[in-house]
Amino acid sequence: MDFFNFHTHYFTNQPDVLELVNQYPDKFDDSVPFYSIGIHPWYIEKSRLDSDLKIIEEKLSRENCLAIGECGLDKRIEVPLELQITVFEKQLALAEKFKKPVVIHCVAAFQEITAVKKKMKISVPMIIHGFSKNKQLAEQLIKEGFYLSFGKYLIKNPDLKSVFQDIPNDRFFLETDTMEEKISEVYDKALEYKNINMKELQSIISSNYQTVFKK
Repeated sequence: MDFFNFHTHYFTNQPDVLELVNQYPDKFDDSVPFYSIGIHPWYIEKSRLDSDLKIIEEKLSRENCLAIGECGLDKRIEVPLELQITVFEKQLALAEKFKKPVVIHCVAAFQEITAVKKKMKISVPMIIHGFSKNKQLAEQLIKEGFYLSFGKYLIKNPDLKSVFQDIPNDRFFLETDTMEEKISEVYDKALEYKNINMKELQSIISSNYQTVFKK
């Protein structure tokens, strides 16, 4: 692979890109080659919870299911935080059982995510997707063992430049999430900020991919 897209909602089937496509248990598409699957906090349905978790467990046993997620916590939605934490913990338990990394959605709940990680003694890699916060929080999360994935905010928010420059090379991924720009555009911005060439960046991402996904 020339490019690894850590998190996307669109399968584009480009021959030089390995895409980790986000899937939901109730809308699963079997034609996607590599995917993550999870219950997003926005879409928690109590009535469907058991069946969703059962589907996730079945998919996690497959070779082309690379991760669980996106899942996590979001303090800016109406779903009660207590319920979100319960659903998140159930998915983390599955991640541990199947030894799969976790794609994390986190809005205004970094403290709670970190507390759950510690409480459950999570050993699998946990990656915060779409990171857009400050240097202090980035350092704190890395110290707690998280990886950070950067996408649209890296392209659209110049304030992230200094944050990204200080991220250790063995702790980041790049993604497109829901934006229309190609992953190569995110790579271009990343290599500009890191002051390295494309070959070096591809080598860094490839190494991180092998570490996290055991490939």
